[in-house]
Amino acid sequence: MDVFDGIITGFKVALSFQGLTFVFLGAVIGTLIGMIPGLGPITAIAVMIPITYGMDPAMALLLMAGVYYGAAYGGAASSILLNAPGESMSVPTTFDGYPLAKQGKAGKALAIAAIASFVGGTISVVLLTLFAPVLANVAISFGPAEYFALMLMGLMTVSSFSDGSTIKALISATVGFIVATIGIDGQTGTTRFTFGNVNLLEGIDFLVIALGLFALAEVSSLIFERRESGNYSSKLGSLRLSKKEYKELAAPMGRQSVMGFLIGVLPGAGGTIASFLGYISEKKLSKKPQEFGKGSIVGLAAPEAANNGASSGAFVPLLSLGIPGSGTTAVMLGALIVLGVQPGPLLMNDHPDVFWGVIASMYIGNIILLILNLPLIPYISKILKIPRPMLISLVVIFCIIGVYGISFRTFDLFLLVIFGILGYFMAYFKFPAAPMLLAFILGGMMEQSLRQALTISNGSLLIFIEKPIACALLIVALLSFIVPIFRSRKKKNNLDTSIDQNV
Repeated sequence: MDVFDGIITGFKVALSFQGLTFVFLGAVIGTLIGMIPGLGPITAIAVMIPITYGMDPAMALLLMAGVYYGAAYGGAASSILLNAPGESMSVPTTFDGYPLAKQGKAGKALAIAAIASFVGGTISVVLLTLFAPVLANVAISFGPAEYFALMLMGLMTVSSFSDGSTIKALISATVGFIVATIGIDGQTGTTRFTFGNVNLLEGIDFLVIALGLFALAEVSSLIFERRESGNYSSKLGSLRLSKKEYKELAAPMGRQSVMGFLIGVLPGAGGTIASFLGYISEKKLSKKPQEFGKGSIVGLAAPEAANNGASSGAFVPLLSLGIPGSGTTAVMLGALIVLGVQPGPLLMNDHPDVFWGVIASMYIGNIILLILNLPLIPYISKILKIPRPMLISLVVIFCIIGVYGISFRTFDLFLLVIFGILGYFMAYFKFPAAPMLLAFILGGMMEQSLRQALTISNGSLLIFIEKPIACALLIVALLSFIVPIFRSRKKKNNLDTSIDQNV
């Protein structure tokens, strides 16, 4: 079956009454769950698994796929309005989305997020349709050395998160690495930095750190620095974008949709790396990088397009190889096996309704999500109308419920407070929190990839040079680290020269 016949088969499945119903339900459920800090697509799909027992496999996967990319849309709302990212891939959305909301442009921020999500989802689905089998073979070529180099490249651009001091950004990243090592070593089984506390054996959950560093830290700023609350606007603002803004957003959304899709294809990479790299790369390419972190519309659109692109890209290894591309698709893999469907190279021939039905549903799902999200913006943004003391209380309650719901341990709540205090002091002393969070997210995967690569090469570091992809990524990582340092030194020398000339 060629691509044309396959997509016709897929649309027959997705456009049936039952197919449309499940795509719509999945999109709505995913959007609502994505808006709640502390919940995410993994939780939603895990809840869906018992419901799908006995269902047709194609319909079951349509429902779960709708929940998946619906949550990618919904995650932007809490990030923009409350500075409370519920999922790791929503963190970069807070960098410019929340400042826009504080400036009275919440409507525009939510509209940009919805449009960027639609563009990212649609472009990535087209790429998924055309190149799924080919890209599956490319994904196989990525081994531990390539994964380590890819993640190192992401971390070497850490200086992009700092408005001033690169040293402060690197210190934040180092703290993130230290926190990532807490728990049981996955390779040797020994405990690290637990200080004899059994609650730390499993490490610290991402949500504890994210909600502490961003949501609780912001709440602390509003409480202790009352002048901050005076600058906060509760206005929705216009939802319309000017022709100039559409023109400014077109290229970044296109670039990051493609890049997000390609990163999503890599098993284990996922939307987190895609959204961070999307934000970093657009800041590097921008003619106005100083606007990033202060309400840049490009800084908001780039990670939203990238993480939605990655959401579709993650289906390439799942459907073509039977390898989950993210934690969420890993849950889907288990659900499909329970339903009697084995994802892999034979899926396209054995179950074309499942393979092409999911792809077709993504075209429909992205349109449904855009139609749903844009009219709902005035209602979603009513969060801003809530009186400030009550909103602060609600944010704290959301944080507590989200963190306690992970493992039902009061110890996690103490950690939440600790990271909230840390986040407040980091903001006070102008230490960026994003490098710490990125290092924490990538730290475990980087360590594992490095160890696996050195095990394969019997301890030789030449494996990173002998592998062409790994070598190229390491060169890019080195340049990403060195070039900003040279630029800052050159800028400083020019400034010193101009001062001397004036004197």
